Amino acid sequence: MSKTIQNTLDNVFSKEKLFLLAGPCAIENETITLQTAEFLKELTDRLDIPYVFKASYRKANRTKSSSFTGIGDEKALKLLGKVRSEFDVPVVTDIHESREAEMASEYVDVLQIPAFLFRQSDLLAAAGKTGKVVNIKKGQFAAAEAMKFAADKVIETGNSKVLLTERGNMFGYGDMIVDYRNLVWMKEMGYPVVMDCTHSLQQPNNGSGVTGGLPELIEPLAKAAVAVGVNGLFIETHPNPSEALSDGANMLPLKRIEDLLFKLLRLRASL
Repeated sequence: MSKTIQNTLDNVFSKEKLFLLAGPCAIENETITLQTAEFLKELTDRLDIPYVFKASYRKANRTKSSSFTGIGDEKALKLLGKVRSEFDVPVVTDIHESREAEMASEYVDVLQIPAFLFRQSDLLAAAGKTGKVVNIKKGQFAAAEAMKFAADKVIETGNSKVLLTERGNMFGYGDMIVDYRNLVWMKEMGYPVVMDCTHSLQQPNNGSGVTGGLPELIEPLAKAAVAVGVNGLFIETHPNPSEALSDGANMLPLKRIEDLLFKLLRLRASL
């Protein structure tokens, strides 16, 4: 691990700076991956924001069997490794089964546990045993206090590098709602807390078989999270969300992220 990557991760756990996990929903191809990483790395360096590049090497949770799931595990993971080495930036990706933890850990610095899987004991233990940072997303059906037990499963492996991420709760059959009390309560557990500003605006389970979203609400949702005192933000972004192969409906256009981050830093400085 380079000194730059280690310094970024140290800043994440210092809780002194607002940090960012951002990138496209999934690895689609090399061009979009590297273009997005280069843009975000330059921007966050300029704004002095600790930055972790985010992209899923494979999408295991899809509404339809015909939905895009990835370009192949090995090819996608190697692209994440290329981002890591070429831009000297830490990388986060999802894992879905215990056997994936060791494989993915060769290429990334942060293993992310999807919200639907946050109670999977074997998965959490496998992630913890790699020694990597483990980002646990709160289940859409769970209260904040449930995250203590998820974190404990990682801690029990001897790995204390845990992040907790809020991504909203199901509201009816096809909408999400954010209870900002969860951010406060999870912070009281002592871990850095992240607000997922894009998945929290999903509109799943709609009749088209493609998850919808409300990207116009990303800015007010992120501002509210910063005002509450969140440590980091998770934002999926893409050069052309309308052409994205996964979750385009709730991603932020890449060209809009600089203005958003500038506003959020000013807000945080005023608190």
